[in-house]
Amino acid sequence: MPKPSLSRRSLAAAAVLALGSAAAAPAAAQNLTIGIGGSPTSLDPHFYNASPNISLTMHIFDRLVEQDARARLHPMLAESWKAVSETVWEFKLRPGVKWHDGRDFTAEDVAFTVARVPDVPNSPATFAGFVRAIQRVEVVDPLTVRFHTAAPHPLLPVDLASFQIVSKHAGEGASTEDYNSGKAAIGTGPYRLSSYRAGDRTEFVRNDNYWKGPEPWARLSYRFMANDASRTAALLAGDVDMIDQVPSNDLARMKRDPRVTVSEIQGLRLIYLVPDYSRGEGTPPVFVTDNDGKPLPKNPFLDPRVRRAMSVAINRDALAERVMEGTAKPNGQWLPEGVFGYNPEVRVPPFDPDGAKRMLAEAGYPNGFRMTLTTPNDRYPNDARTAQAVAQMWTRIGVRTEVDAIPWAAYSARAARQEFNMRLVGWGSSTGEASYMLVNIFGTFDRERRWGSANNSRISDRELDALTERASSILDDEKREAAQREAVKMATDRTLVIPLFQLVNSWALRKGLTYDARMDERTVAMGVRPAR
Repeated sequence: MPKPSLSRRSLAAAAVLALGSAAAAPAAAQNLTIGIGGSPTSLDPHFYNASPNISLTMHIFDRLVEQDARARLHPMLAESWKAVSETVWEFKLRPGVKWHDGRDFTAEDVAFTVARVPDVPNSPATFAGFVRAIQRVEVVDPLTVRFHTAAPHPLLPVDLASFQIVSKHAGEGASTEDYNSGKAAIGTGPYRLSSYRAGDRTEFVRNDNYWKGPEPWARLSYRFMANDASRTAALLAGDVDMIDQVPSNDLARMKRDPRVTVSEIQGLRLIYLVPDYSRGEGTPPVFVTDNDGKPLPKNPFLDPRVRRAMSVAINRDALAERVMEGTAKPNGQWLPEGVFGYNPEVRVPPFDPDGAKRMLAEAGYPNGFRMTLTTPNDRYPNDARTAQAVAQMWTRIGVRTEVDAIPWAAYSARAARQEFNMRLVGWGSSTGEASYMLVNIFGTFDRERRWGSANNSRISDRELDALTERASSILDDEKREAAQREAVKMATDRTLVIPLFQLVNSWALRKGLTYDARMDERTVAMGVRPAR
């Protein structure tokens, strides 16, 4: 098997474990309960490219290629892979793998999955970008599959590590609701579905015939707990064994608590602000008015001077220190230092409120305007608090901003319909390189080409698209990274989005357990082990 194309780049930051001296958990404790802060919206592994959904479905479904806690590639359902020509990749599948219903996993399941990924109805953000390069899937034999691409695509193994494989026999004709009901939720993964209650909890039982060997936990309860205080209290009371998104105001106390182990790592998720680009010059924007409450004749966010003004009006150090309480690092791009494609020339935008006022005046808004900033209130750590702080900073430069904080389930559906003029959102570059955001967020939305699959703001920059496409086809690692760095600078110079900070991912567990902290922020039972 060849080394993955990113193997020469260290993916930065080792996990920091707050290890204690307590004894390991009792052998009888074979059940695990996890409390999560993000809300999964479906058991369909291809419905929504969002971290809570992916974390949940990883317990049921496997991928061809695995990404470990530090975003490094390893074999999973595929034992090995190689490029047999510039436009053909061959993957050898693992023999003896069974679906939960006892049927054999084969190359037909892989071909079925690739065809299904871009074709899930009503998806708020699809996985289509990961199969955009694949023109044809060739089933050579039950354990060999070849992927044909129109041009060289060195990142195909990375793409195939980004979505889960479903069974053809259970998935043919199945809707998202069939997965939610459990009818089609038949995977090859370490756990079988017991029950699913949307917005509440999912119960699993161990797959004792899992091809990697059984997990230590006979039963898994995976619970959605949006309230930070309730999540912390549940851990300290022993109602759950682990929580993610440890509240920033509890983190220091949790690290000192002898009953608790904290696991941390620098994450790949950027929290950022993005305006709506779907309303052009002749279409008045929603939730934006002049100071008298009258609709503006055009969308102010189409002017890069307005976007730059609003960016430099933000004190990112204050957000990281006061709102996030040290659990985030200010950034001017979407990658943390050390990740493939990170551009050291792109700095954190300076805090310059006076300069922001001048830019607004130059753009024709000397008195500013009124607007609404929409944010989820149960998706990211301190999401609503961050939005409130930004709103105060914007109001000081004359852009009087109100905050609308709503639950993630409603937010995600409305964002997909372009109902917000400015919103706070996060994106985790789980592939460990720059093209993931370049293709899916910055790429001009094109359902046929499978570009911009999560571009709900309808960003469109054809010059950036062309550079992204060129970078994605470069086989040489160093040249490809140079092209990605150029694209990173282009996107940030044009202020297509307004980056705020990179999250530090944290989990807290009862003493006696450890967690392999993940850069991609996935919260999975497969990373939890009794302490030795």
